[in-house]
Amino acid sequence: MAHTHTSNLIHCVFSTKDQRNPIPEPTRLWEYVGGIARGKNILLLAGRRNCKSSSSADRIAANVDAVQDWQELKGNASRWLNDVKPGFAWQQGYSAFSVSQSHRQVMIDYIDRQPEHHAQM
Repeated sequence: MAHTHTSNLIHCVFSTKDQRNPIPEPTRLWEYVGGIARGKNILLLAGRRNCKSSSSADRIAANVDAVQDWQELKGNASRWLNDVKPGFAWQQGYSAFSVSQSHRQVMIDYIDRQPEHHAQM
């Protein structure tokens, strides 16, 4: 199966507990999460943060388990955040939505506009 290729775009959303506390040092968090994602052959196309933390991932490898990947990314982010801000917590669970290739840029633009969207709420 040397000629097998898959590409699945997933928009995953997870929130801070009770959607209250902003994420401390969001730029450093997403650099950290990006490193974990690269180690798992996940290409993060966009990642924004305010009350909610969103990222869209373009999955390149055919043998990757999406559920396990997102659990690991969220768990590692949680451990890092607790080192920065003890007591930090995510809300339980997450949401994941498939995105068609034709809507790839629309989703990236939507994620990029999240800070402005949450500032109005």
